Formats: sequence, structure tokens, C-alpha cells
Amino acid sequence: MKYYDLLSNMRLPGRWVLADPVDAHGQAVDPWQFDKGRLLKPEGKLVLHQVRPGSALDFSFTTLTIPVVHGRVVSLCERLGLQQQVQFLPAQVEGQSEPYFILNSLRIIRCIDDARCEEVRYWRLEDGDPDRVGQYRVVAGMRIEPSKVGDSHIFRPWGWSVALLVSERLKQVMEEERITGTKFVEV
Repeated sequence: MKYYDLLSNMRLPGRWVLADPVDAHGQAVDPWQFDKGRLLKPEGKLVLHQVRPGSALDFSFTTLTIPVVHGRVVSLCERLGLQQQVQFLPAQVEGQSEPYFILNSLRIIRCIDDARCEEVRYWRLEDGDPDRVGQYRVVAGMRIEPSKVGDSHIFRPWGWSVALLVSERLKQVMEEERITGTKFVEV
């Protein structure tokens, strides 16, 4: 099976750009909690403002690559039985009455194939961030080892949480359903 990096298509004319979520009181929430691969229990509905107002999309990222999806994507994932692989957190998008959600991937898989990537660099002690030593600092032209993915259809690769990967099957269904805002790059 093939896998793809699911990206937000930034070339769509007039598309919106969403800010990172805040709580119902306008207080910032930790944006990094959404890439840890664990169930979250936010208090109340999350709010997403539009940094650049524009056309609503079924799929987009916030400024810090938090995936935001329309209720159509939630229904699609439920039909495919992906409830154990992803959590959908209700979110109110500024100016929208339609249902939107933050997509929280629950799986992180160690699957990047360093040898096949265009470039891979790791954090080193001399980079000044000792907590990150040994983790990926750069992954360009990412390639993964499909045999390590198992039955996952949506996941983040270990060490490179800015990427959200999907199976060929999920990609096909999203395309068939005409989910707007997506761009797929084979990994």
C-alpha cells in the first residue's frame, strides 16, 4: 500500500487561513498537545479565528499545522472505522455555522526510512536544545517504510510530528468525496 503526506493546499485562490485554537474565553491553548498521539479532553469547545478570511475548506491546517476538518471528514472516517486512529475535537470556526473539528491523530509510528529520504538531520548537543538530541531536525523528501505501518490509515511519523500521513485508501475516499483543501504527496 502507498502512503501520503496530507497537506493543506495553499495554492487555492481566496482560501482561508486559520489561527491556532483558543478556548471559549479567548485564552490560548497548548498547540503542541495535538501532535502527541494521545486522547485529549479539552474543557468546552475550541475556537478558531481566521487569520486571513476566505473560502471555507473541508481540510486545512492552522498556522502551527494543527489539522482542522469539516464534519464531512468526521463522517467519512467513521464510515471507514477509524475511530481508534483519530479523535475529533469540536471547534467553532469564526464566521461559520457548519460543524468543524480539530483532528487529533492517535497514532505515532516509527516509520521514516532515513536512507530513502532526500535529507535527514538530527538534533545534536551543540544545537543548544538538549531535550531534542537524537530527534529529527530536518526531514526533506520524506519516505517511509510501509511494512512498519500495520493497519493504520491516518498517523504521524515518530520524530516528525509536523507531518500527517494517510493511506492510499483514505486518500482515494477523500478524493471521491471531493474533500476541499487537500494536497497529497507520496511518501
